[in-house]
Amino acid sequence: MRTEISEIGKQAVLDRLFEQSGYTNQQPIAITGRGECCNAQKLLLEGCDFDLVYTPLKHLGYKAVLCVLGELYAALRQPVSLAVTLGLSKKFCYEDVAALWEGMLAACREHGIKQLSLELNPSVNGLAIGLAACGLQKRSILEQVPASKNMDLICLSGHVGAAYMGLHVLEREKVAFTSTAEQPDLSKYKPVLASYLSPEIKPGIVQRFIEAGAIPSRGYFLTRGLGEAVIRLTRDTGLGAKIYLEKIPISSQTFAMAEEIDMDVVTAAMNGGDDYKFLFTLPIEKHDVIRKDFQDFEVIGHTARPEVGPVLVTPEGAELPIHAQGY
Repeated sequence: MRTEISEIGKQAVLDRLFEQSGYTNQQPIAITGRGECCNAQKLLLEGCDFDLVYTPLKHLGYKAVLCVLGELYAALRQPVSLAVTLGLSKKFCYEDVAALWEGMLAACREHGIKQLSLELNPSVNGLAIGLAACGLQKRSILEQVPASKNMDLICLSGHVGAAYMGLHVLEREKVAFTSTAEQPDLSKYKPVLASYLSPEIKPGIVQRFIEAGAIPSRGYFLTRGLGEAVIRLTRDTGLGAKIYLEKIPISSQTFAMAEEIDMDVVTAAMNGGDDYKFLFTLPIEKHDVIRKDFQDFEVIGHTARPEVGPVLVTPEGAELPIHAQGY
């Protein structure tokens, strides 16, 4: 079944999408309550940020919401509101929008979004997804954020590089499918495909730090690669950063895929992107807390004197400058 949006009308589509969702379409969203507010915005474009040939709309909706909420968690805020604007070309019908919205609603419910709005606009270039989220945190918590200093621990919330490998699999099979029209067997690539198509963020990440009494001095959400986040860290703090190569968590599936396509796995880990992991810095005095209460985190390095800059330290002790696109 295909229902043209023009047959229903924009307002009717909005009404249907919010029906039984548990949300009302608040425009504009008003933020109330005591605390410090933080905003995050993202614009995702078809053909640049996602490819609908191999990205299910429900997965895309879920991932798009995480893309903006992750920035709030990195800033130690708890997400409370989300405003979504969709640019839709004529190729999209109501059922397409409903599938995308289903994924977005799932992410909103999972992460405790209290206020949600949606706007639909026409587009001549496929699908565009604009997201603006707001998060709050108690002022008393933010006042506990320590100043960044030399020898702060640099901690990573999970393995990196797998999402980039998943993208390589999808792009390769897309070319093959275009040539042969045969459905590819992707069962052996499930772990790396899931990292790209269905990333996850644990909603309680900020509360865990608060309860453990270990407030990070800095936080970054990895969407453009570990290297880019480390460079931002050095720019924001005015310090150097040493990342130890052997400490970077890389899954066995990522290693296997890198070998299959003859790619340097370190390049995938440092510059691949779409990891949806967190990089936090914490005072070195919190080392025992990290080891005890944050076993899903890896300490991959530490801040250093400013003249060091951002470097990757090899097992032999060589310090290689870290580079990233855009810098």
